[in-house]
Amino acid sequence: MQELHDAPLAPLTTFRLGGPAARLLTATTDAEVIAAVREADASGTPLLVIGGGSNLVIGDKGFDGTALRIATKGFELSGTSLELAAGEVWTDAVARTVEAGLAGIECLAGIPGSAGATPIQNVGAYGQEVSSTITEVVAYDRRTRETVTIPNTECAFSYRHSRFKAEPDRFVVLRVRFELEEANGLSAPLKYPETARAMGVEQGDRVPLSAARETVLGLRAGKGMVLDPEDHDTWSAGSFFTNPILEPAAFQDFLGRVHERLGPDVTPPAFPAGDGRTKTSAAWLIDRAGFTKGYGSGPARISTKHTLALTNRGAATTEDLLALAREVVAGVHAAFGVTLVNEPVTVGVSL
Repeated sequence: MQELHDAPLAPLTTFRLGGPAARLLTATTDAEVIAAVREADASGTPLLVIGGGSNLVIGDKGFDGTALRIATKGFELSGTSLELAAGEVWTDAVARTVEAGLAGIECLAGIPGSAGATPIQNVGAYGQEVSSTITEVVAYDRRTRETVTIPNTECAFSYRHSRFKAEPDRFVVLRVRFELEEANGLSAPLKYPETARAMGVEQGDRVPLSAARETVLGLRAGKGMVLDPEDHDTWSAGSFFTNPILEPAAFQDFLGRVHERLGPDVTPPAFPAGDGRTKTSAAWLIDRAGFTKGYGSGPARISTKHTLALTNRGAATTEDLLALAREVVAGVHAAFGVTLVNEPVTVGVSL
């Protein structure tokens, strides 16, 4: 297991931000992951687990503890059942399932990060969420000090949330198991309107798997959501804020503010979210509050391609990024009474 001291963490994140770790371990097997976690827990050393670094905001002072980079490998396909090691690159895994003719995660193409992070955030995009195909998550339970297998029904999946996110210091994901679908080379039924429109089909239609993947990659790239070292719009964590889910009274108040600010004929995006709640669009809120594409004059700015992405233009610090995030949160709340919540995990800092 590789061990470094005073090790830079910024290169391990898609933001390319953050100070060093007192100690950085890189684990390439499940046994190494467990040994590193047990050692940290036994000594009371703060532990930061890093996968692909695509959902991570690390403070400029860095991390005074052990950072554990999970670099395990493992892609095992048996019929329609798939098992991924936590360190597998997610985009590569999606590509391989498409090549194998299996449907279920093809619309999650292009999402940066590692496979082990997908159940934590219940990663989703373009009408698919991993919770629809995950059958089990194998994790090390720091409380019981044993490896456990958690079935889907006990993962408490919801929009961008899970049991693993709710208990961030308890579980370290080791492997993720999926059940995919063999549909004669076709995708799962398309659920997302933008994807269907881009392909010239109706929602609910199936299309060739490779075409679905390529379409999603094109849509994501157009929004700066596919990693490109030469494109500062991709020096981000993708969507920085989750789409707000509003209780009935809060949604009515929101509608009133929209009509007062933008006019009675303006209707904001609204989607049923269960239990009488309504989900609206964070990107719409940000744009309509005056934070348009490219907003900002400093080294941290809103992406020129998508209002939901905050970006490092190359010379930003984490504090630059957080100052922009706070400005957006305050502006949206002042305009619409809605408080945006950051999607990336923050380390040593907060909004």
